Amino acid sequence: MASAIFIGLSTVDIVYEVDEFPAANTKICALSQSVYAGGPATNAAIAYAHLGREAPGSEVKGGEVTLVTAVGRNAMAGVIRDELARYSVQLVDLNPDFDGAPAISSVSVDKRGHRNVVSANAVRIPVPTARVDLDLMKQARILMVDGHYMQACQAWAAAARASETPVVLDGGSWKDGMDELLKSVDTAICSADFRPPGCDGADDVIRFLRDAGVGNIAISNGAEPIRIVAAESTATVPVPEVQVVDTMGAGDILHGAFCFFAAQGLGFVDALTEAARIASASCRYAGTREWMQHPPSLSPAGPAESR
Repeated sequence: MASAIFIGLSTVDIVYEVDEFPAANTKICALSQSVYAGGPATNAAIAYAHLGREAPGSEVKGGEVTLVTAVGRNAMAGVIRDELARYSVQLVDLNPDFDGAPAISSVSVDKRGHRNVVSANAVRIPVPTARVDLDLMKQARILMVDGHYMQACQAWAAAARASETPVVLDGGSWKDGMDELLKSVDTAICSADFRPPGCDGADDVIRFLRDAGVGNIAISNGAEPIRIVAAESTATVPVPEVQVVDTMGAGDILHGAFCFFAAQGLGFVDALTEAARIASASCRYAGTREWMQHPPSLSPAGPAESR
């Protein structure tokens, strides 16, 4: 049974811990090196699967989380396949015959938790026209799209809307085709960098998304409170303060945790409040997985602040 479906990017992330970022034309030695499967949809799917295994009374079981992405059969793609299997995330490969290297990201994180990222992203991987697995879709409680592999995101989101399955958008940045995708989106959780055409700030973004028919909107901005708009009300969701070691993947974890709590029946504000707590806790540890070894409490947090 598919508890949740995530559509979008999967990468191989090579992460270096450094004292300071290198200057131009210099070479430095990393303090550590790690390799993970990454990408917004992938990190979100793994976070959801992990929470499903850890949460008391959760109904999520192994194999109930599905990731729809392009991986292929290159030897390096084994990093992605192996990690998905480790967390019991089912893979639907958009191009299983692709033999080129998967998208690779080089990430440097300094001692202040700041990061630099160089990534090939999804544009270099050809993907045939995606077909939706309607049997899988009928079983899903929630679906998330990140806008990468846009045609697949559009097709799966439209199928979810037709089956009355909630659709969540990870709005990291505006992408071609997103205007069509928004027609199927119920909830948009966007970064401060998300800028639709003609939008200069958060107020413009919120108006744009409301005009596009999105019912629930959230704008995150690092450690600042998350601004939310739902129905006719606005509020802010606090982001708990933590000693930051690394912010890598925190936004992805926020989206995966939101989908988890929403699928368990929490409302928009409560699910986002819980997700912000999980994402903040993840910043206390290096990389995108170490936080799982130090699970935060999954008991309910306090209410959001209305305004």
